[in-house]
Amino acid sequence: MLTTCEVPVSGCGRHDQRGVGLIEVLVAIVITSFGLLALAGLQAKMNAALLESYQRAQALTLLGDMTQRIESNQNQSVSYIAASVGTGDAAPSDCSTLVTRAQIDICEWSNALKGAAEVSAGGDKIGAMIGARGCIEQLQAANPGIGICQPAIYRVTVAWQGLNATAAPAVSCGLNLYGADDSLRKAIGARVIIPLPACS
Repeated sequence: MLTTCEVPVSGCGRHDQRGVGLIEVLVAIVITSFGLLALAGLQAKMNAALLESYQRAQALTLLGDMTQRIESNQNQSVSYIAASVGTGDAAPSDCSTLVTRAQIDICEWSNALKGAAEVSAGGDKIGAMIGARGCIEQLQAANPGIGICQPAIYRVTVAWQGLNATAAPAVSCGLNLYGADDSLRKAIGARVIIPLPACS
């Protein structure tokens, strides 16, 4: 009587192979699970980066809007100076009752910063960045004096709350309004120069 397989016969040694296929499947499932978890983390980061990019594009649009408004109304450029416009201000939603072009422009800009360009089904304004604010400051006053001819220079800044912490911007628009350490505050700015063409 034989106790071991001396000649290869069908079915001989099959008991040693039981369970190997199941272990391979379990290992494949574990490896796939880690890959899917990594992919989910990457997807979350990509969504945050996409929202950051969208907010920056919106901020650039709103920044360009106000710089063009000031450039097209140069005679009243000093009337555009505003410490903080947008989220948290008291600007009316209907700007047609205001008197000067500068007041109307600032009111419309405030509403755009609050997201009035796009409204959800529930009536929420969602067309702008998170906590969007705008600031207009005068960096240099105009001086048409003979031999001086110094143009007026203004800085228009748009600030908003980002999703990822970074170094705080150097400009003061929205300072300390987006967290204690100011690391979530994002800001972009542009200078508007009002020339003095008749100056000599």
